[in-house]
Amino acid sequence: MINGIMNIYKEAGYTSHDVVAKLRGIVKQKKIGHTGTLDPDAVGVLPVCFGSATKLCDLMTDKSKEYEALMRLGVETDTQDMSGTILAQSPVSAKASEVEHAILGFVGGYDQVPPMYSALKVNGRKLYELAREGREVERQPRHVDISFIRILDISLPEVRFLVGCSKGTYIRTLCADIGSRLGCGAAMAALKRTRVGNFQIEDAIRLSKVEELMQSGTYEDYVMPPDSIFMEYESAVVKNNGENALLNGNKLCMEQLDFAHPVFFQEGDRIRVYDGSHAFKAVYTFVKGEGVFRPFKMFLG
Repeated sequence: MINGIMNIYKEAGYTSHDVVAKLRGIVKQKKIGHTGTLDPDAVGVLPVCFGSATKLCDLMTDKSKEYEALMRLGVETDTQDMSGTILAQSPVSAKASEVEHAILGFVGGYDQVPPMYSALKVNGRKLYELAREGREVERQPRHVDISFIRILDISLPEVRFLVGCSKGTYIRTLCADIGSRLGCGAAMAALKRTRVGNFQIEDAIRLSKVEELMQSGTYEDYVMPPDSIFMEYESAVVKNNGENALLNGNKLCMEQLDFAHPVFFQEGDRIRVYDGSHAFKAVYTFVKGEGVFRPFKMFLG
């Protein structure tokens, strides 16, 4: 069984769920999960977790992301991208400098209303299911952080740009909001996710490559271990007197852990914990008031 993360390049026409389904057939393993939905027409980085690493799926969705987007000004659609039904078209009278100013005005973050065509749920129903029924419901705005926008090309009515953002940011909606600010409307024409956390697009592999690797038995080089996404945390090896506590998912005190160098911990600090054979087993969180570490996420099986 594979236990780790693969950086998959999601191709156009596949949903994230499709990718997982195809991987289950390729690697002959059921325990697989993706780390964040990409629209069917979008391409790019989709980290996929296997085996015990599926416990990381919810954590990976929190990672910052980067996208390369193509925006078309002067058009509005029901899906906020060019795959939808055109609702309105307007002339683009803004100059390139005005377009650039409007786009860069979103850097730093803003309150974004999620689109109807999204997987968010309202009263147990996914928004896109309601949208397909012709229904529109009120959505509460959510704050999203835009760390940077780098404009690559302005060839009006199209603009290509890179954007770095927090989880929960809809680039389709960002395009629509830019168009609204310019007064001409806009829709996303293409989207490529270029980074999720430490996973870069230049390292992503296609499903056909995974199939080749499985047939040749050389897939290990493309599987990242679960602890690879926690390398910003201090590491500790459990001592003999703490081995049972670790394997039972119990709290650990300082005397049960061996750190590579002296470290002073603050409330909420996290550490990577390895067993006596240096196998990664868990992420623990420091509880200052008790002077102990409590389990945050276990990787025992």
